[in-house]
Amino acid sequence: MNIITTILWIALIVFIIFLIFSCLNVVPQEHAYVIERLGKYRTTWDAGLHFKVPFIDRIARKALLKEQVADFAPQPVITKDNVTMRIDSVVYFKVMNPHDYAYGVENPIMAMENLTATTLRNIIGDMELDATLTSRENINEKMLQTIDLATDPWGIKVTRVELKNIEPPAAIREAMEKQMKAEREKRANILTAEGEKQSMILEAEGHKESKVLEAEAAKQATILAAEAEKEKEIKEAEGKAEAIRAVQQATADGLRAIKEAGADDSVIRLKALEAFEKAANGQATKIIIPSEIAGAAGLAKGIVESVKDEK
Repeated sequence: MNIITTILWIALIVFIIFLIFSCLNVVPQEHAYVIERLGKYRTTWDAGLHFKVPFIDRIARKALLKEQVADFAPQPVITKDNVTMRIDSVVYFKVMNPHDYAYGVENPIMAMENLTATTLRNIIGDMELDATLTSRENINEKMLQTIDLATDPWGIKVTRVELKNIEPPAAIREAMEKQMKAEREKRANILTAEGEKQSMILEAEGHKESKVLEAEAAKQATILAAEAEKEKEIKEAEGKAEAIRAVQQATADGLRAIKEAGADDSVIRLKALEAFEKAANGQATKIIIPSEIAGAAGLAKGIVESVKDEK
């Protein structure tokens, strides 16, 4: 009997210890637990160690407070010009109020996915295909405002919405590819023509500059030749002037020497005759003989006749 009682007491103690440890709960960082007591909201546990009353308290929902990413499957949407395409979106959100997150909606992620799909259809339905493909930022902004406002009662803060992929129909993609190919070919032809035009302009400018340089070189050569000829003429003139000055200086020196030697009139007349002889040797057709030279000539003739008589 004592053995059975001991076993029962040991089992009871083990059960109590297990019950105590099961009621101790550690909430990790960036988590929150919503606690109910007898089916009614009691409190929200933050990070740390907490104790719940056994059989009375229970954890109704565990909420992750870090920013989360919800990647939703592609949704079929129809544009304003009746083109059906598939678009998938990515939503970034954070749980700001664990109480509203637990009691605001049954399945917050599914509710947010459906809300994203309906919002996307409403926005794309008012846009044409070309605007849809080129207005991602505008679509993201509109979706963010609408979804964030709708999820506020659920304790969720939507921080960002992005369109991940936009898939038009195959026929539309082929037409777009052909259009882009034609556009690229057009740009290539324009660039080629522009390059040829620039090449021709540069070539013409090169020819023009070459002609200008040639004319400038010819001008400089003519100027240099004229300057050289002028310099030559100046030097020749200076040489002639120098020769004339030398002859005049020699004549002046000769006259000075005769004067200093005390020459009489007969010597001067003899020099005049020598000068006349030189003048007569030229090619002049008329010679004007001064009276002084004529007298000197008569004197010379008389001297000659006297010499003949003596012989």
